[in-house]
Amino acid sequence: MEKICRRDHLCTLLLLLVFVCSYCLRSARGNAELRALMEIKSSLDPEKKYLSSWTENGDPCGGSFVGVACNEHRKVANISLQGKGLTGKVSPAVAGLKCLSGLYLHYNSLTGDIPKEIANLTELTELYLNVNNLSGTIPPEIGNMASLQVMELCCNNLTGMIPTEMGLLRKLSFLSLERNRLSGRIPASLGGLGMLKRLFLSFNQLSGPIPVGLSNLSSLEILQLQNNTLSGVVPPALRRMEERFRFENNPGLCGAGFPSLRACTQWDNLNINQIDPSSNRTVSNIPQSANFPLSCNGSHCSKSSSKVPQAAIVAGVITLTISLMVVVFICIVRYRRGKQKVGNRSDASDDRSVDWQAKDFKRSPSPLVALEYSSGWDSASAAQDCNGGCHDFVQGSKFNLEEVESTTQHFSEVNLLGKSKFSAVYKGILKDGSIVAIKSINKTSCKTDEAEFMKGLSLLNSLKHENLVKLKGFCCSNARGECFLVYEFASNGNLSEYLDVHDDNGNVLLDWPTRVSIIHGIAKGVEYLHSSEPSKPSIIHQNISVEKVVLDRQFRPQILDSGLLKLVADDVVYSALKVSAALGYMAPEYITTGRFTEKSDVYAFGVIILQVLSGKRLLSSSMRAAAESGKMEELVDSKLHGKFRESEAARLTKIALNCTHESPLNRPSIASIVKELDEQSE
Repeated sequence: MEKICRRDHLCTLLLLLVFVCSYCLRSARGNAELRALMEIKSSLDPEKKYLSSWTENGDPCGGSFVGVACNEHRKVANISLQGKGLTGKVSPAVAGLKCLSGLYLHYNSLTGDIPKEIANLTELTELYLNVNNLSGTIPPEIGNMASLQVMELCCNNLTGMIPTEMGLLRKLSFLSLERNRLSGRIPASLGGLGMLKRLFLSFNQLSGPIPVGLSNLSSLEILQLQNNTLSGVVPPALRRMEERFRFENNPGLCGAGFPSLRACTQWDNLNINQIDPSSNRTVSNIPQSANFPLSCNGSHCSKSSSKVPQAAIVAGVITLTISLMVVVFICIVRYRRGKQKVGNRSDASDDRSVDWQAKDFKRSPSPLVALEYSSGWDSASAAQDCNGGCHDFVQGSKFNLEEVESTTQHFSEVNLLGKSKFSAVYKGILKDGSIVAIKSINKTSCKTDEAEFMKGLSLLNSLKHENLVKLKGFCCSNARGECFLVYEFASNGNLSEYLDVHDDNGNVLLDWPTRVSIIHGIAKGVEYLHSSEPSKPSIIHQNISVEKVVLDRQFRPQILDSGLLKLVADDVVYSALKVSAALGYMAPEYITTGRFTEKSDVYAFGVIILQVLSGKRLLSSSMRAAAESGKMEELVDSKLHGKFRESEAARLTKIALNCTHESPLNRPSIASIVKELDEQSE
């Protein structure tokens, strides 16, 4: 008995020791991040005006450190200090925040170099240092940041060449280096960035040709190169981009089929090096008309030839001609650049021009702060106006318009999640680090009757269910002519994105249990909408589709835009419904009666079931026939490779067919569907 007690006592001591060691390790790591933050604070805010909440005894993950957000492991994940008036430098100590995924220091007055130590942030996906006074060169070590997707360095005083190592950032989709003093050639390595969508290099001192590799990037949507000293032939493939390709004020460029671009001559190609994308070699692009006579025959060269004097004469004439043309070309370039105006300045490379550029983008820090707002949304209460702040329905506090702007990086296209005829949705990060989706709706698309509009808004606020996207806040701006709905962000994106796709190994992105769970969740969300409660009336969604379902971190489905049609004008509603009809979600009775009922939502839900089971956005007649004949192997997504429960698939298919019955009277209610699904899962 004594031995047993000793052994238990020893085990207890060992467990206690393990716990203490684990705690100490966590504490040490936490202290390391705290020390890094204090160094960053000292460097960013040398005058100690703005980061007083960052204290040595504080907890960075406790919510008290302004602009700092942590992940679920209590590691610093985001630093959001845009537009804070910071006047210091970016500290090398930032490399100590190993889990940092977002660094937002734009719209400040930071100086100094970009520290090369920043390249140690291998988890960083978004880097915003734009609209500051940073100088020096872009560190080539930045090519080690394998996770980087967005790099915003515009509107600084950066010099030197663009590092070729940027071609190693394979996940990069947005690169903005415009309005600096960068020189040299555009690296051909950028042509290897297969995910690059937007590239901004305008208003620099870049020279040489446009790499052919850029024109071959199928992902590239926007390319802006205006106001540089580029030369040579513009790759013809860039014509596909139309007005999204900007090249103005590069007198040395020429090409065919581009508006306002001069035609090329036989001399434009001379001595212009371009990259051959098939071999990645540098080749000299010499015109075929410039074939020089050779004094060699086969592999043996004659020591003397009667053609040598002629070759020497030709070479001399060509050399002289080229020299004269270069002199003339330089004169023309200088003359044209002298006349060229950038805004109200005369030279894009002039020191004063950079000051103007920064002034153009630094709008203190928001371009809308100085605007005057009326007392409300037309005659709505002042509390609903953005000047008074956006209501936070969850916390009872308010957002202001500046926060809405900075959250979306001033509605940057890189944060654009989606766009329709009457609205746009942006991803954003609030000051507390929480991620949101902000839907902007043009005022002209909203209901004109104030009481009706406010009633619709109140309805949206009343909707609270785990399978509906949660509304966090709302505000309207008369001056901007928009209203903003602030929703919680669903990190796994739109359900439609998981149809017709698979991963690099050929595996489906949604396994069978997840599909069944998604169908159950959507049904419960629709049931909640259709139910009548003291806090809310029964609601018909009218526009349910896989495009209106998003997935959170646990792949739990959440329905978008519930009640949204109560806010918008009738013509906008009709426009949205036309899209729904074209995609096959519209119940047949709407075509004849023009009315929606709860059974209309049930019909759309039945279509979604078939889409999720088949893994297809568009349902063919053969798939419908397979469903009706019970041939599950022909209906269910073949990419599952048979890994599904046939009996469960058959029951879900039966529900889908009942939901999509031509007669609404023969369709089940959503409550009975949920009951049946719950019974199946037991």
